[in-house]
Amino acid sequence: MEVAEAVPDPEFAEVFPFEEFNDMQREVVDALLETDENVVASAPTASGKTALAEMAICRTLEAGGTALFVAPMRALTNEKESEWERFEELGYSVYVVTGERDLNPRRAERADILVMTPEKTDSATRKHDSRRYAFIRDVDCVVIDEVHLLDSEKRGSVLEVTVSRLRRLTGPRVVALSATMPNVEDVADWLDAPPETTFEFGDEYRPVDLNSGVKTYTHGDNSFADKYRRLYRALDLAEPHIRDDGQALVFVSSRQDTVQAAKKARDEIGERDIPMGARGDYDFHNDAQELQNDTLRKSVLDGVAFHHAGLSKGDKDRVEEWFKQGKIQLLFSTSTLAWGVNLPARCVVLRDTKLHDPLEGEVDMSPLDILQMLGRAGRPEYDDVGYGWVVCDHSEADKYRRLLREGKEIESRLAEGPDSGDSGSRRSSSGGDLDAHLNAEIAMGTIRDLGDVIDWLETTFYYVRAKSNPDAYGLDDLQADLRTRVREALERLDSRGFVDIGDDLSVSATPLGRLASKFYLRLDTAGEFHDLARREEIETGDVLRTVADAAEFDSVSARQSEREAVDSVLVGQDAGELEPGARKVLAILRSTMTGTTPGELRSDAWVITQNALRLLAALRAFLERFDRPRAANLARRIEARIEHGVSSDAVGLTAIDGVGSGRASKLAKEGIAAPADVREAGEDGLVDAGLSAGVAEAVLESASDLPRISVSWGAFPDAIARGENDMREVTVRNAGDGTQVGIRVTVNGVEMTETTTYLDGETTVPVGVFGGTDDEMEYVVEVAFPELPLLPVTDSRTVGVE
Repeated sequence: MEVAEAVPDPEFAEVFPFEEFNDMQREVVDALLETDENVVASAPTASGKTALAEMAICRTLEAGGTALFVAPMRALTNEKESEWERFEELGYSVYVVTGERDLNPRRAERADILVMTPEKTDSATRKHDSRRYAFIRDVDCVVIDEVHLLDSEKRGSVLEVTVSRLRRLTGPRVVALSATMPNVEDVADWLDAPPETTFEFGDEYRPVDLNSGVKTYTHGDNSFADKYRRLYRALDLAEPHIRDDGQALVFVSSRQDTVQAAKKARDEIGERDIPMGARGDYDFHNDAQELQNDTLRKSVLDGVAFHHAGLSKGDKDRVEEWFKQGKIQLLFSTSTLAWGVNLPARCVVLRDTKLHDPLEGEVDMSPLDILQMLGRAGRPEYDDVGYGWVVCDHSEADKYRRLLREGKEIESRLAEGPDSGDSGSRRSSSGGDLDAHLNAEIAMGTIRDLGDVIDWLETTFYYVRAKSNPDAYGLDDLQADLRTRVREALERLDSRGFVDIGDDLSVSATPLGRLASKFYLRLDTAGEFHDLARREEIETGDVLRTVADAAEFDSVSARQSEREAVDSVLVGQDAGELEPGARKVLAILRSTMTGTTPGELRSDAWVITQNALRLLAALRAFLERFDRPRAANLARRIEARIEHGVSSDAVGLTAIDGVGSGRASKLAKEGIAAPADVREAGEDGLVDAGLSAGVAEAVLESASDLPRISVSWGAFPDAIARGENDMREVTVRNAGDGTQVGIRVTVNGVEMTETTTYLDGETTVPVGVFGGTDDEMEYVVEVAFPELPLLPVTDSRTVGVE
């Protein structure tokens, strides 16, 4: 079947990089293009599922609708943005929605094709009634790529509740694509896809046959030595393919292991005299010099490379391109590459089947990840057969052989369910995922009582699987046990302060619950933020430690090579009792504030700081909501320092439009360290400080619009008799743009009053003057800016006691 004949409009043929659909695509094309039914298609990796997504998108665009493509991870959203320039060339707009801070609501609203991760879609649907995220309500078709991600313990529940919520919000057509899974009918049942639009394709539809198996090694007493035993086994499996001009992709458990395995493999390849590498290629040698990672720069010339999320984007892009070109013959990677990038190889070896969890120690890799990685074996158009091998200890060989033979049923991870391993035991859980997602629904107002919870739960994949296999989910009596389970979840949320349960069993969100949902926080993190907001005094160290210890950073680990750098940054700093991963986060935040991040920490610094900025914005909202304007201002200044890398004295400059880290540092060196200094310097002074005339004019104009606070003490007395009391008024004026302020009055360091108000013009503050036991009473008025990174403005008066 030719593409041009099948698509709804011949111009859409330009979207597809081929002229004819393959056998698998032919069987699905009518369901996608001739009906409006929901579609579920399960097919082997590399069989052409992307074309199914593109067909569904074409059908939506032809009808004037908006399509949403839900990609399993951010790496793939970037890849789609590049690939789908083909749609842009036809006049359609493609927009990738990434971080909160980068969102352009106008572009999102006008987009014909939106590309988002499950997490971003979850966050957007929670805020669907805001103007910023209103675009999510206009989606007509949702394409879920790799829907078997439902079975991921860490991310599956997010995808599940997000799709259920989207269906309730907008009723879109749903097209779900998956690698081979035994229980595709359960996914179809969940999504209401009828049998005629549910497809299950076996391995015979793979473009390259897969020869997969399990290879064992002799387990020793030393885990470090075991890694090398498995590495040599992996090289044994890869070597014949490399000698035959093929390529090998070896998956290992951690970023550091990709580097160490590549180093050791280079030595072993030399010993074995395997002909590979491109040291004689002058152009390639020059291109390799542009790599930022020193180890990678040396390694690629020998045909060996590594790939992990900590590499810079430029380095990752070059490695991927060189592997596709065949310049790299042996590539070591973490599992991210299996999900995020289409990079097949003739031979795929899983050197590791276990990984280190910072909380649980050594754990098995998920069966889902293992099957996804093996699916990368075989390059279409280059290989007749792909070879995939799992390397494991003798004792586990039968488990993995059974996985390769029978596959893995997709389970729900929303609440307690079957263990992700092979034992068949039930997963013990405190209901963390269920609690968090239930809290989000209550915060949105879609759940108001226990009956609503049951109605909501019946829209989930969890409910479908619980019906199919209630024993495995610990549900002997489905309806009764479900009611018990959700009642327990509600009681947990109530006891932790996220919801209020009324006497009539009505359910409503508390401010804490709404904030946790709005800012997409883990419940443990929201609880810690709430606890911090209730402290009497909050210092910079308190804010940084709380953010560094947030549950969102649980997966951060500190490699041995990084710990010395972490310790050097934290010398003299109170790091509390933080775990190594949290200490690493704290060190990155501390050093980023001053622009002095050690080289050993830079690979993870960008991702960590971006997440920290989101958490700080959330913490600031907590502090504002619980009436802590001074602490909110402190959090805002820390946020600005992390974002721009400026000193605490000069952070106020970042409130000026057009002033980032470079200009702030330049001005501070010239003694211009605050917006007031900018106004005093004037345009000529800014030019003398190194700004161009045009920039100086714009900076001065922006600085003039910022709040300009003055305090008038009026008829405030100079002295008062001991034992007497007098009530006076102090006037606080703002000559700049109106803004939210917190006004605090202290006497001899003791707080008398603190109020929050929107100050546009002036306001008066009552101040009680009294003759106490001290000979002098110092009254201080402090004005803080919870939404701006400006230093608080203070003014004081001293009253003698006679």
